[in-house]
Amino acid sequence: MPGALLPCSHLSIAIACPPEQVYAYAADPRNLPRWAAGLASSEILQDGEDWIAQAPFGRVRIRFAARNTFGVLDHAVELESGQIFHNPMRVVANGDGSEFVLTLLRQPEMTDAEFAADRQAIEADLKRLKQLLEAPGSNQRQPL
Repeated sequence: MPGALLPCSHLSIAIACPPEQVYAYAADPRNLPRWAAGLASSEILQDGEDWIAQAPFGRVRIRFAARNTFGVLDHAVELESGQIFHNPMRVVANGDGSEFVLTLLRQPEMTDAEFAADRQAIEADLKRLKQLLEAPGSNQRQPL
């Protein structure tokens, strides 16, 4: 019999930029410090297929899903303790632009306040991503 389901929140933001460009930018882990402060607060370094970053909660190892044409940006984040969190994330077409969607799963040990803080941090990251990609004359629209 399967275990209990985790409560979750689907966080999304509309971005006035074609999905291919949003995906190309968000799929490049080197861009994480520019928009995902909740995950990578400084330079990110490649280690084989993984990426090493300094997050606000410690050093993390990140592994993204292989590049694909479906907009899937799922990634696993491994903490220094060895605990791994799987984070579903996706870019989908929305008219002439995109919808960027992340599913936040509430972990069993999280308090209401911790879950709310996690949600707020991710919402701030998504707003930063939107600002970067929609900035007039922004070169962020082009993949690195």
